[in-house]
Amino acid sequence: MGWLAIPAVVVVLMAFGTVAVSRHYRVPQVPHRRTPESLGIGFEEIRFPTAANRTLYGWWIPAAAAAENSAPTLVLVHGWSRNVERVLPFIRVLQSAGYRLLAFDARGHGSSDADSSPNMLKFSQDIRAAIDEAERRGADPSRLGVLGLSVGGAASIHAAANDRRIGAVVTVGAFANPRDLMRGELQAKGLPAFLIPAVLAYAEHAIGERLDVIAPENQIPRISAPVLLVHGLDDAIIPAENGRRLAAAGGREVRLLELPGRGHSNCNYDPLFWPEVTRHLESALGGGAEAID
Repeated sequence: MGWLAIPAVVVVLMAFGTVAVSRHYRVPQVPHRRTPESLGIGFEEIRFPTAANRTLYGWWIPAAAAAENSAPTLVLVHGWSRNVERVLPFIRVLQSAGYRLLAFDARGHGSSDADSSPNMLKFSQDIRAAIDEAERRGADPSRLGVLGLSVGGAASIHAAANDRRIGAVVTVGAFANPRDLMRGELQAKGLPAFLIPAVLAYAEHAIGERLDVIAPENQIPRISAPVLLVHGLDDAIIPAENGRRLAAAGGREVRLLELPGRGHSNCNYDPLFWPEVTRHLESALGGGAEAID
């Protein structure tokens, strides 16, 4: 009789995992309040298809007039529970530096379609859909890059490992492995340790992939494009150890920039940030951008 109770316990644990994951990773879809117009930058509101027959909302932003005909194109990716407005500080600098930009809301965020629970793999699929859209709009397929924040950075690594059109990657505060991140978050929420494996198993079931397989630290060795990993040493959300793990896992084309005194969301205000980012992008994507001191 005791053995007969084991399947029932498994069912209960999986049901609990379903509820725990759904509640913890629920994202309120909050549309943006500001657009590039608030910066005096022209843009076009766009919608384009992604996986699972969903549609993404985004902004298509021409480069500064003098560089438009020869400009590389960057896809900008926000982080968890944010929207396209989060990348406005990056738009302000990169557009004037001579880049075409495509910024978008990931599925389940901002003004894009919902698609059950968001996850890193869906972010990656959405990045590749944005690359498709950039090409449809005339972007040079040999001069395409991605800049991603937090989970957007982790997904950028996954996308670049699976799409050779991406010729440059910049991440800010990316995590190394979603399993470790989720385990830490669940422990911080007070979830009993014996339940955490069930929750992680449900997460893998919902995503359709093993977390260790899609982990950025296990994907980054497959990237042929140059990668710049930026991490604040005071990042309390994704500790700096994550950046070091990613750098150690990557090859010669992966470089880590650690910024003392910076956290998860303010690295772009550091005086080292923009000169390093623009030099990296110009080196990887060719001319059309001006280094920023």
